[in-house]
Amino acid sequence: MDRYERLANAFVGLADTLVADYDAVELAHELIDSCMTLLPVTAAGIVLGDADGVLHAFASSDEQSWLLELWELETGAGPCLEVYQSGRAGFVDDLGVETLRWPVFAERAGQYGFRSMSALPMRLRKERIGVLNLFRHEVGPLPPADVAVGQALADVATVGILHQRIMTRSELVNQQLQAALNTRTVIEQAKGVLAERGMLDMDAAFTALRRYARSTRQRLADIARSVVDGADTTDILDGRSH
Repeated sequence: MDRYERLANAFVGLADTLVADYDAVELAHELIDSCMTLLPVTAAGIVLGDADGVLHAFASSDEQSWLLELWELETGAGPCLEVYQSGRAGFVDDLGVETLRWPVFAERAGQYGFRSMSALPMRLRKERIGVLNLFRHEVGPLPPADVAVGQALADVATVGILHQRIMTRSELVNQQLQAALNTRTVIEQAKGVLAERGMLDMDAAFTALRRYARSTRQRLADIARSVVDGADTTDILDGRSH
């Protein structure tokens, strides 16, 4: 399958997520999967703003990018926050030289092996809802063509999220985001259960969880809750579907 076919499949996958029963967590992970498949990046993560403009780490491809985004939000300093505030894409070709600008973020990024990153706004006109972060182990810029693909994928997801929010009363937006964040918490708990039972690291546990959800055509959140509630995990760990 060439890159054009993979790109088409990525957009179809995002569209399917929007047309089916809307699930913000599934949409976010579909966006991340598409970026990891199509772009020369090491990791990807999404932060979303609530109705008050407060950012929350929402989804990530691995534990390192997830923790890095949490550190950025905790300290209130980093490229993602600047992109969210400005609405313009931000590019850091060498995180190692940004220790004065973002001391904690740059240090943590180095510890996790990230050498450069691109932060792409998730916005429609003046409406900003979050940022798509793309991390690389290599120093240097992400090629412009890849930036364009990443932004296009982020734009599709943004339209879906904004459409859903428009259909919802504003006072419920925070409740829905909180519900999605609660789902993320359950997923983290399920990863812990699988990691312990299967003697896996957290990234491998998450891969097993997502693979099983896809192979059985079930929502990731539902599988995670069943794991946390004590369901048998043999098939998940073995990579089998029913």
